[in-house]
Amino acid sequence: MNDIRFTFSDTIAGYVTAFNRAERSFTLKTSDGREFIAHLTENAYARMVQNLGEGYIDATGRLGELLTPGELVFAYGIFYPEGEQHRFEVKSMIFPGDAPDRYRHEEPDWWVSQVHSIADSYLNWQFSYPESPIDYREYRTFLHLAGEKKGDYLQETDTISRLVYGFASAYLLTGEERFLEGAERGTEYLRDHMRFYDRDEDLIYWYHGIKVEGDRELKLLTSEFGDDYDSIPMYEQIYALAGPTQTFRITGDPRILFDIEKTIDLFEKYYKDNDRGGYFSHIDPITLDPRSSTLDKGNNRAKKNWNSVGDHAPAYLVNLWLATGEEKYADFLEYTFDTIAEHFPDYERSPFVQERFYEDWRPDTTWGWQQNRAVVGHNLKIAWNLMRMHSLRAKESYLNLARKIAELMPAVGSDQQRGGWYDVVERLRGPGEEQHRFVWHDRKAWWQQEQAILAYLILRGVQGDAEYLRHAREAAAFYNAFFLDRDDGGVYFNVLASGTPYLLGNERFKGSHSMSGYHSMELCYLAAVYSNLLIAKEPMAFYFKPKADGFRDRILRVAPDILPPGSVRLTAVEIDGAPYPHFDPEALTVRLPASASALRVKATISPAR
Repeated sequence: MNDIRFTFSDTIAGYVTAFNRAERSFTLKTSDGREFIAHLTENAYARMVQNLGEGYIDATGRLGELLTPGELVFAYGIFYPEGEQHRFEVKSMIFPGDAPDRYRHEEPDWWVSQVHSIADSYLNWQFSYPESPIDYREYRTFLHLAGEKKGDYLQETDTISRLVYGFASAYLLTGEERFLEGAERGTEYLRDHMRFYDRDEDLIYWYHGIKVEGDRELKLLTSEFGDDYDSIPMYEQIYALAGPTQTFRITGDPRILFDIEKTIDLFEKYYKDNDRGGYFSHIDPITLDPRSSTLDKGNNRAKKNWNSVGDHAPAYLVNLWLATGEEKYADFLEYTFDTIAEHFPDYERSPFVQERFYEDWRPDTTWGWQQNRAVVGHNLKIAWNLMRMHSLRAKESYLNLARKIAELMPAVGSDQQRGGWYDVVERLRGPGEEQHRFVWHDRKAWWQQEQAILAYLILRGVQGDAEYLRHAREAAAFYNAFFLDRDDGGVYFNVLASGTPYLLGNERFKGSHSMSGYHSMELCYLAAVYSNLLIAKEPMAFYFKPKADGFRDRILRVAPDILPPGSVRLTAVEIDGAPYPHFDPEALTVRLPASASALRVKATISPAR
């Protein structure tokens, strides 16, 4: 066996157990219970985690105070070989808070401030706002690290819709008119340029996107993305609804609801498997047949996957139910999660769920890049959304599966030395392997951190387990320490295992086929909701602007998410700046007055103590 002796740099995330002032060293215990001795070098420095828009917060002079038992710290340093061991010498540190059990990301306005900054960054990058008006003809899918447009002329429907979702979420939290303008103008642009209404069949389809050259635009019906090329993938149709639906929650615009309903009709007519359940992942662009032989070239013939079955819920369906309260959407949600609970678990063979299937629900382990591999974030996303659904229609199958995922994932999907959550791993371990192998790398993507944070926050908020709070805190601490781009704004796509930003290829971008302000602003919105209303028991304000013809029954539903029944109450309402008494505290509804123009509504929601 080779005697490997070399230095290497790395991060240790752990809780301080002891501080030796005389030797300038401290002991760290990682999330999985291993202990390291960390030696402070002469030039070691420290900072407090800072939010987007905040300046540097030095903590070097406070080490004696901060290195106290129970304090979480991210220590970056050099491992030097010494005998059979390595000596870890610290070069820099990041503290998520200034005392044990006190984290900056749990400040009531932390996530609200963060969404404010991210939304402003995208307004500036895409539209040069406020110097120029918000004009979606200027939108581009690809943005460089600092927000500069890459130079292509592609406008993808889904990335616009995801950005619209972000702007709408930012408005719900802040009430800033420019964010609602971004959401409404984007929704209008999608309707005018990316939507096809088939009057003969009374259905709506959404184009993959358009290529813009001057006043000319080329509409692209089928996907240009390699995995889905020359087909109409369901997830693109699903995510076309994400932004408009979140905007509908604010305005009640009946045109948006029409588009949503007619797109759902498309799902029911051409994607749904009425015999075996669930929804097909792709259909032929000509025949609209999910079993067409033309789909063989992408290995997408008669297939189902997580996106086609489960992504309805987080992308639009939860928000559609919140906005309308209609039982048919609650039924759709129940159908979705019953299908997941029945077919996705595979715990006799792997700690990860199955994500791809043939039409008869046999697992498909031959498809494209996925093969027999697990996306860590999808497992966490299922747990998060099961807990939402459990608060709407409680079932033991939902709760048990969510808790099972939460119990299994840290050991197989998280980095228990450095913090954070991994990307794609092999579902099965090989002979003699102690951990599931990484498929491509051990980097960590921003969206997978979001799923971990939201899953464990809502589990803590609903179930109350201390372990859930610990995992939520560790995930949020890692994300806020390493993913926020405090130089150019927004968040990084990927970081190395150590937390260092990875800035090569598509992962260098702030806008791409995969990134458009959606997950980062969704995280801000829901982390604020779960942290404040369910855990810290702090009231929150939410903002709406119903149109004169908005909402069929003139009832504004202001529930921020699907939360446990009776956990929150609507305690105050203002319309156009004046107190308004006509609301139902328990149902979280406001009976809107007749009006010839849009109304500005501020709803204060408080925990039911």
